[in-house]
Amino acid sequence: MNNTARFLSIAAVAAFASFGAQADEADASQFATKFETNRTRADVQAEAATVAQTRSIEPAGSRVVTYKSMADRAAVRAQAAEAVRTGQISSGERG
Repeated sequence: MNNTARFLSIAAVAAFASFGAQADEADASQFATKFETNRTRADVQAEAATVAQTRSIEPAGSRVVTYKSMADRAAVRAQAAEAVRTGQISSGERG
């Protein structure tokens, strides 16, 4: 019983402290943004429908350009080995 009472009292103090941590006005005035517009509700809904129809569901940058290489694998490996031997490219952990 003592542990339960201690736990509930700590939870109550934590809940009370979290309410005091809000750094805003009590009336939530930051959400009361006022603006004037001359567009009708139908105009806004039509624009939203047009945007939804033209939007792609494919994430940006997910399309990959494919490239078909005509080089032989053995030739590429031989060129890379020659470049390492001549010091044109680094190998291992050396910079």
